[in-house]
Amino acid sequence: MTMTPLRWFERRTGRCGSLLLAAVLLAGCVSGPALPVPMGEASPTSINAPRPTNSSGSAAANAATGGRRDLVTESDESDSARRARIRTELAAAYFGQGQYVTALDEVKRALTVDPGHVPALGLRGLIYANMGEYELAEESFRSALRVRPADADTLHNYGWFLCQQRRFVPARQQFEAAMAVPQYRESARTLLAAGICEARAGELQAAQIILQRSFDQDPGNPATVFNLADVLKRRGDLERAFLYIQRLNQTPELVSPETLWLAIRIQHRRNLTSSVEELGSLLRARFPKSREAAAYDQGQFDE
Repeated sequence: MTMTPLRWFERRTGRCGSLLLAAVLLAGCVSGPALPVPMGEASPTSINAPRPTNSSGSAAANAATGGRRDLVTESDESDSARRARIRTELAAAYFGQGQYVTALDEVKRALTVDPGHVPALGLRGLIYANMGEYELAEESFRSALRVRPADADTLHNYGWFLCQQRRFVPARQQFEAAMAVPQYRESARTLLAAGICEARAGELQAAQIILQRSFDQDPGNPATVFNLADVLKRRGDLERAFLYIQRLNQTPELVSPETLWLAIRIQHRRNLTSSVEELGSLLRARFPKSREAAAYDQGQFDE
């Protein structure tokens, strides 16, 4: 199982494995949309932006406002919290480059400064997951949630981690908890992750409903469009599936072997031979060395 930072996944990286986009977010120092990853493989995840804590500056802030709690800003961030944040941001950069051991070292330094730094705890979970240390990963996510039970970013990433473990019921619970956090701004991406998870669990009707909600909130996310098209295809709604995938294939910067191959497979099931041949020619011309082109040449439409 591999979990990678969202920003790279989100902005079309060329292959990203096979596609069935998954957007596992975490707003902040490493975030963004996503492009397809195959069902059953992991998807990108990003790092939660540190939130200044109302600690050393809170008394002065309250006094200045006549005892009413003031809004927390960077000036309220303690020195230890600032140092932990900087270490965590550095760790996130290494994590994004696949340098997991170095990233883990930086996270450990951040937690030495501030053992309860939630972004560092959550990032540690992602790092351990990528290293195959699943028990350590889960404990890191749980540690972050013990400190801040309603941290939507951690809930989202922990939910995706559980989905990768095929623990679909608790994964669903984490996604629902993230969505229930007041003023949560990343609901479209959590819906995307939840929809993909339902599809992996074989709950295609639920997956379609959830992915449609994600699309309604963020129709410009190619990950959502791809996954919705795939689920519609699996449910036999081929005409609608093709309309969705064509949204990607008609946008040059979003066309990939995966998007073309999904469109080809849909049209093959619809017995639209001329469309299959047209799309197949485009696949060969644009991506001649891709696995999808090889599958097309061998007529492996249903594998």
